Amino acid sequence: MAGSHDRYEQDVLKTDWRAPKRGRSVDVDAEPDMVLEDATTGFCGAIVAIERDLVILEDRRGARRSYPYGPGFLLEGKPVAVRRPKVSVATGPARTASGSIAVRNSRARVARASRIYVEGRHDAELIEKVWGDDLRIEGVAVEYLSGVDDLAAVVAEFRPDANRRLGVLVDHLVTGSKESRIAAEVARGPYGGLVLVVGHPYIDIWQAVRPERVGLEEWPDIPRETSWKHGICAALGWPHADQADIAQAWRRILGVVRDYRDLEPTLLGRVEQLIDFVTAEGDSPGAS
Repeated sequence: MAGSHDRYEQDVLKTDWRAPKRGRSVDVDAEPDMVLEDATTGFCGAIVAIERDLVILEDRRGARRSYPYGPGFLLEGKPVAVRRPKVSVATGPARTASGSIAVRNSRARVARASRIYVEGRHDAELIEKVWGDDLRIEGVAVEYLSGVDDLAAVVAEFRPDANRRLGVLVDHLVTGSKESRIAAEVARGPYGGLVLVVGHPYIDIWQAVRPERVGLEEWPDIPRETSWKHGICAALGWPHADQADIAQAWRRILGVVRDYRDLEPTLLGRVEQLIDFVTAEGDSPGAS
């Protein structure tokens, strides 16, 4: 009918259907650390990866989501359409695997007298991979224990003092555990203020790696009567007949860790806490 309103007159394929109802989107190039909000779900995070077809956001809790380029985002409250950069992305200051700003052309510092002890070889290898650059700059050596049962004796042999602090990272440090009792005993001992024992809640350091990095939604529960590492390998369909298989499994897990973002936040906080403790003022390089 002439003069009537045609509710089909607008071609919906020409509309920006993903744009929020806050005005027309402005095109912006994706940049590392740019904070975007998904206008539909409200998910808000910083850009941590710019890939061929996707941009990946990570929120302050470490959760990640992937999005195709285009409209549907808010930048500082304003609608934007995110584009993949046409030129190589300038990432700003180079960073270490732990997220710290990399120090170029710097030699490793003379080792401090202070040390960080961890429970096993796997713990030490994971910390080296993610925090190795930082530890060399700070002059902090990481050594591993065969376990924490004799930690009080180990501390006494180390003989901490104001210039010789000891930090210890313990697996499965939860209320009521054997590890928590040992940590409390060390804290009450003669070197209490010079030793910091912290831990993560995981049965093994393997669990500190985000499960999605090995194709799992979450690390499975393993019956108490089953060796935990053997149980994990069985759940993943990996060989686990002997120690060589377990060692190979760990190499596979360590191999998928790229940087701190592939680790659980609980571990990140504890390691940073230990580094701060053993590098506090008063600890001089090479002191004995």
